Amino acid sequence: MQDDHLTVGAWTKRCYFAGRALMDATLRPYDLGSTQWYVLWHLANSGPTVQRDLGRALELERATLSGIIATLVRKGLVQQTSDGEDQRQRLLTLTSSGETLWRDLPDLSFIHQAAFDGIAETDLVTTIRVLRLATERLQTLSRKA
Repeated sequence: MQDDHLTVGAWTKRCYFAGRALMDATLRPYDLGSTQWYVLWHLANSGPTVQRDLGRALELERATLSGIIATLVRKGLVQQTSDGEDQRQRLLTLTSSGETLWRDLPDLSFIHQAAFDGIAETDLVTTIRVLRLATERLQTLSRKA
């Protein structure tokens, strides 16, 4: 397939996978994957979070998130405890090892800079607006199905 025949969706996917591959390569020496990084990022920036709410925030399936959390708990980076209000819910918190690792991780903003530096702000605003609208439309259609 020639590049000039790819759709907006195909280019969006290719850009996402290229960024994620660079992110995974950067995190590999720290024994972390990109989704594990997103969990740590959320906990480092939002504080302790109920697992169910984290799944919604990161848009992860329950089973997927459970596996990621189990791995992070096993690595000693995240602590999982019963939520005081609802014993069925699990509260996630960074451990001291998780906080230390988070401080030692490289700043990944270079990925965004590499991808978007030199692109006009108006182009980026338009791209975000178009992709947000397309995503909302597809999510609405999906809920109706």
